[in-house]
Amino acid sequence: MDVGRIIISEACVQEGAEWLARREARFAEALAATGPLPLRRRKDGFEALLSAVVSQQLSVSAAGSIWNRLEAAGLVAPSAIAVADEDDLRACGLSRPKIRYAKGLAECGLDFEALRALPNDAVIAELTALKGIGKWTAEIYAMASLGRADVFAAGDLALQESARILFGMQERPAEKLLAEMAADWSPWRSVAARLLWAYYRIAKDREGIRS
Repeated sequence: MDVGRIIISEACVQEGAEWLARREARFAEALAATGPLPLRRRKDGFEALLSAVVSQQLSVSAAGSIWNRLEAAGLVAPSAIAVADEDDLRACGLSRPKIRYAKGLAECGLDFEALRALPNDAVIAELTALKGIGKWTAEIYAMASLGRADVFAAGDLALQESARILFGMQERPAEKLLAEMAADWSPWRSVAARLLWAYYRIAKDREGIRS
């Protein structure tokens, strides 16, 4: 099965960014503003997916605080999560639904190694079949933990807002529209996401971001 291009280094990201800049003038402008893009790779496995679940619908800072408390309490391994008292997980900042999702993930027996060999659509289908893991979480895992070069989280609000500003749109593009736009950025959609995230931080400092 063809898993497509895997991003393994900053050189891969640079290659994708240069391709995007040649294809779309606005990306060239954004790249000039952001400078070199981050690799944004992390290890795959239970901790990475649990971290993505924790981050759902939270700011980066809030998610980071919860994750730090989970780590300090030794509650980031499947064996620990499976036997943890719900009060202990709640004390770390997990909501009741996320406690259920975390325990379900710890007990589901997901074969993380097998995910590495699946094509992008199959990875997302496998992950979203699990309770509490939506498309956004699956796409983030595919991009950040599996290094897939051609995945794009069109439902991400920061990507939508960044695209609105960069492409001069009056309103944030809805998920469907942004996904259609991103089709033109294949086979480097994950790098397009990195560029839009980087540009979002610049735009946020410059003019503020609407909620």
